[in-house]
Amino acid sequence: MSINDTTQAAKPVHRRTTTRLTAAAVCLSVALGGGALLAAPAHAATTTQSDIVLGVGSNEAQRNLSWYSSTDTVQIAQLALASDVVNGVFPSSTTSFAGTGAATTSGEFNRFATVTGLKENTSYVYRVGSEGDWSSTYSFRTQDFDGAFNFLFFGDPQLGSSGNLVNDSAGWVDTLNVATAAYPNAEMLFSAGDQVESATSEAQYEAFLQSDSLRQIPFVATNGNHDVGSKAYEQHFNTPNLDRTAGANTGSGSGGDYWFIYKDVLFLDINSNSRDASHIAWMNKVVAEQGANAKWRVLAFHHSIYSPGPHATDADVLDRRNVLPTAISNLGIDLVLQGHDHSYARSYLIHNGAKANPDEVAGADSVVAGPGGVLYVTANSASGSKYYDLQNKDFWWLSAQNQEKVRNYSAVDISDGAITIKTLRSQANGSDNPVNSIVDQVTLTRAAVPDLDSQQVQVTVPKAAPGEFVWNVDGTNNLVDLGTAIETGDHYAAIGAINPIRVTDTRAAGPQWSISAQVGDFTSASTSFSGKYLGWTPSAVLAGGDTVAGATVQSGFISGDGLSVSSTLGHAANGHALGSAKLAASLDLKIPVEVTKGTYTATLTLTALS
Repeated sequence: MSINDTTQAAKPVHRRTTTRLTAAAVCLSVALGGGALLAAPAHAATTTQSDIVLGVGSNEAQRNLSWYSSTDTVQIAQLALASDVVNGVFPSSTTSFAGTGAATTSGEFNRFATVTGLKENTSYVYRVGSEGDWSSTYSFRTQDFDGAFNFLFFGDPQLGSSGNLVNDSAGWVDTLNVATAAYPNAEMLFSAGDQVESATSEAQYEAFLQSDSLRQIPFVATNGNHDVGSKAYEQHFNTPNLDRTAGANTGSGSGGDYWFIYKDVLFLDINSNSRDASHIAWMNKVVAEQGANAKWRVLAFHHSIYSPGPHATDADVLDRRNVLPTAISNLGIDLVLQGHDHSYARSYLIHNGAKANPDEVAGADSVVAGPGGVLYVTANSASGSKYYDLQNKDFWWLSAQNQEKVRNYSAVDISDGAITIKTLRSQANGSDNPVNSIVDQVTLTRAAVPDLDSQQVQVTVPKAAPGEFVWNVDGTNNLVDLGTAIETGDHYAAIGAINPIRVTDTRAAGPQWSISAQVGDFTSASTSFSGKYLGWTPSAVLAGGDTVAGATVQSGFISGDGLSVSSTLGHAANGHALGSAKLAASLDLKIPVEVTKGTYTATLTLTALS
């Protein structure tokens, strides 16, 4: 990021063609684990494929591909098992995925394809193009689809920022080489944004994309302020579940927010160049719909709101710092990844925009977060193209900060019980700080006891008769976070979902049963409002044993008493079949605007009759 942005003209298309033909001639091997695979010979192509990127997909079984072409032809992505390659010849047994796209801002044509149906712990080869006109062959491998994993996080490469694109590119490639050699099983390459200095410069994008690591390990793109000014960013990167209405941009710029789930983590990536309210509404919606499918939640955006450098006091950053932290805490985000300030920092745990624990020690190697406690990490430059000095103004949020003006990257390890962020030097700083020496390291875990300041809906589950009619809450997370209510005309609105209830009935006669719920008043200190304003829509996610979901109960703001009176979540009639069911319900809270602001809690009590 630069404080004074500059504009650089895009490289002419004919130069791109020359460069890519040369690259195809020398790209003769593709890494596959510990070995290498000879690629099929490059054709004397009428169409040149370039700027190929292997992007992350919606989940572990998908990958999103993107590439550029010099002419507008029908093209596909071909996928095959690496084990079927013989003598470097691309296998005849392939799966094809259609490429879609249009003209780019540089006068070329982009193509997107989503590869689906991948198997875990499998090596694949792929190529893009059309019959007789294929790209070089590249490879990637999947790993376990559940369990612990590692990914690599990189701060602002911003190639071209120093004024010497060759040097910037060399630094970026070296950091990728150092990081992937140290972490050969890394499952993603995650960018903090600002891939290039000038949004329209295809020469800078070509330099950024030159490493084959970006065709072998899934790349996660973030939209930085040096990327947003052109459609080139969204033409180069095929991001999953993209919503262009959230964090939208101008007709000539790139915008949109996106999400994906990888193993047990929900990742959200927002376009922080846009500062409208759509981000919070979008995040609330995604977390309400997808939050139960993951244990951890990681948010990424470019403009660090808790950094140590000169951008920390910019007016636009102050605005984001005033608006985002409470929403982030309410959403149950665990970790926020950021860039923009070309220096390293990690925050104390922050809850609703304030230090969560006044006694947390600076630079602690482990931190324990209660509900709403969030760790914010700001990455230093991965390319060395630009560094900013630390402000050294005793910012209250800084637990650790560093600026040695050497390249960095971070290795992020995620397991069921912890997230560890280790930041390392990809460039030596004297003999005492060699390559891969540690700049900072912290392990984040969650507290077993919930923070009473957090908004929650509590479920009381009675003990069931074993071996007969059994029901329980599916999962261990007892926090049902409705987030921050959004003003909508004459009321505030918030949505969420209960933790699903699993029911198993093995009684031979199949007697009738039902599960109902009732909520008490929402309270905050000495103020409260009626539970009648909470409504729900039950559903039978798994409808075994002839289970039927209860009827929708609308918020009492519209009419009736809402969930302040006992309402049926689900039931089965006399003589029902034996089996198991899973009951869920989306929550709909509508509150009069007269309600005093605050964080309110209520208890939702579930009762079974059988």
